[in-house]
Amino acid sequence: MTLTGSTRTLDAGAPRPARRRAARSLERSNVSDADLSRAGTRIGFRLLIGVAIAFLVVISAGPLLWLAKSAVSTTQDILATPFALWPSGIQWHNLADAWNQIQIGRFTVNSIILTTGEVVVAVFAAVTIGYVLAVLRPKYGPVLNAAIMATLFIPGVISLIPLYLTVIDLGLLDSFWAVWLPNGVSAFNVLIMKQYFESIPRELFEAARVDGAGPIRILWSIVLPMARPIIGVVALLAFVASWKDYLWPLLALPTPSKQPLSVGLSTVAPQADLAVLMAGMFIAVIIPITVFITFQKQFLKGAGSAGAIKG
Repeated sequence: MTLTGSTRTLDAGAPRPARRRAARSLERSNVSDADLSRAGTRIGFRLLIGVAIAFLVVISAGPLLWLAKSAVSTTQDILATPFALWPSGIQWHNLADAWNQIQIGRFTVNSIILTTGEVVVAVFAAVTIGYVLAVLRPKYGPVLNAAIMATLFIPGVISLIPLYLTVIDLGLLDSFWAVWLPNGVSAFNVLIMKQYFESIPRELFEAARVDGAGPIRILWSIVLPMARPIIGVVALLAFVASWKDYLWPLLALPTPSKQPLSVGLSTVAPQADLAVLMAGMFIAVIIPITVFITFQKQFLKGAGSAGAIKG
């Protein structure tokens, strides 16, 4: 092994174990291998890592675990001993009572309908607008792009009243379209979709045009198959945003039979038993968590692949 300036180079004829040890020595960290070779430092370092991980787990998963425990506890246990593990036994019937008594089932169906519609609108809007800006590139593209990006700097509360009046004028109030259309279009989704489309080599589009493919054929046969990862990211982001939205569904859907879980739970909270309400809240939380865990790999793959095609 030789040293040139500040850069180490490995002798090609050195044994493989020696090369591996030398390669490991090139790694930089706050705690060196020499420090970790001492038993006290190694134990303290691992203990510090364990405490940090435990702290993060308590902060992130603690409230959810407490909600899961409360969902199958009695009201008396929740109020008297909130951190005890079921002094009166596990009350599995709370979940069924929440589904039937406070109509969590109906609110869940409404949330699924609203979320599905918003995901469809979000994906359609992001794909079409991003395709126009990144691939077709019309003359008015920069103006359209600037107008869309400008909406990122406008707080939602400012446009709330004009949007509400527009929905009333169009006769969409108290219909699912009043939630699908305004919430489905997101400048952020358009931005990430546009950036992904720009990472696709333009040679593919030029070759397709030479072969006689039009804009729709290019979109359907080239862009969409390559953009499936980022489409999944946009769909999941739209799903989470729609599921947790509260203020706009409250204004746009005044009829209780059409309200989603986020609004319905606040409506029935004053009259519902605390244990049953906790069970309903747990049902409302566990659904998006299950969806995210199910599609976690696709989401991380799509988020990491944005901009990775061009190279």
